Amino acid sequence: MEGFIFREIKRVETEQAIAIEQICFPPHEACSAKAMTERILAAPEFFLAAVDEKTGKIAGFLNGVATDEDSFRDEFFTDIGLHKEDGKHVMLLGLDVLPEYRGQGLAKSIVEKYVQRECTKGRKALILTCLEEKVEMYKKMGFADRGIANSSWGSEEWHEMCYRIE
Repeated sequence: MEGFIFREIKRVETEQAIAIEQICFPPHEACSAKAMTERILAAPEFFLAAVDEKTGKIAGFLNGVATDEDSFRDEFFTDIGLHKEDGKHVMLLGLDVLPEYRGQGLAKSIVEKYVQRECTKGRKALILTCLEEKVEMYKKMGFADRGIANSSWGSEEWHEMCYRIE
């Protein structure tokens, strides 16, 4: 996608990532500033930021943690200690795209580049949870719906989606 640089997040961009998360998710679903800071410090290589070439600012990002577990649980959102750098699966924790960049295919580009990157690292699957209204979007990106997730994050009902790499 033209106009964007796709790269790992930088620690100096932590506040920017926190602000984007607060814009993209309602308060009961958004990652806390503390958890986002911990993720960036512990696993910046599990973030993929799309940086607007004109402004130098992050337009969107995808982040996750690696694990050998094959099912999503809410603790992945809050406990960075569950991250296992060489894990065979990546639990995707948030796809954030600022409103002014939506509808241009940026989310799809971020996901595609993230999948390609993790494939080269030998991962077996990428797993995420999403609300019912996002299921079709993720299916179009190659994820399969595993049904209702074992998650009650934000007091919502989530679908567990899986992108198999193997």
